[in-house]
Amino acid sequence: MASIESAPDPIRLLIVEDDEHLADGLCRNLELEEFETASVGSGEAALAALGAGSPQPDLLVLDIMLPGIDGLEVCRRLRAGRNHIPILFLTARGSDADRVLGLRLGADDYLTKPFVIEELVLRVRGILRRSAWAQTPPHTGPVVAIGECRVDLSTMRATTRHGEVSLTEREVMLVRFFAESDGRVLTRGELLETVWGYTFDTATRTLDTFVHRLRKHFEGDPKHPRHFHTVRGVGYRFTGEAEE
Repeated sequence: MASIESAPDPIRLLIVEDDEHLADGLCRNLELEEFETASVGSGEAALAALGAGSPQPDLLVLDIMLPGIDGLEVCRRLRAGRNHIPILFLTARGSDADRVLGLRLGADDYLTKPFVIEELVLRVRGILRRSAWAQTPPHTGPVVAIGECRVDLSTMRATTRHGEVSLTEREVMLVRFFAESDGRVLTRGELLETVWGYTFDTATRTLDTFVHRLRKHFEGDPKHPRHFHTVRGVGYRFTGEAEE
């Protein structure tokens, strides 16, 4: 008798949007892409839906301007509680400062309104690919050496030239990808696709900002890096052992 394979579980998205018409439209369009969706209209409802013991969605599409607790605070509380659900901010707040703050708090992507549904779907799928890679065991082992410094990928703690610090999830992911590609030139597209899940130009400055932060942590002289090298017109190259 031929075995019957069970269908894969649907990818579940939670939409946090206080505009009911927009939330309904998002759910309908995303369901046409074969996602399973649910929606809530406030930050408080989102935190309740993501509470301990609740079935967890695979990704959160989160507005910032919400009644009561705003989306930034929702993201901050989730990351502080070690909830690593992928988060895509979908918001009318489109300044560079807002985008950098959202990503710094631990969001995986940031898309501004108005938007086209095709781009939203691409962003969602990109984040999910990145999340799947993040859940595989690192080729480097749990600890990455950067000269005399160390990064523990499992605890997100690092010993730096300035003492022990906690890194953000995205900083850890960037360190991991650099370490797994030690000595190889990585294009901006590779870095953005693997670590951020997409290749859109709006993230280029964000990538540079993250590399700048890693240099401040791990380089003796960030203006003359020995580990995180810029390859002009291409991207970056990492060497765990400092180059003379």
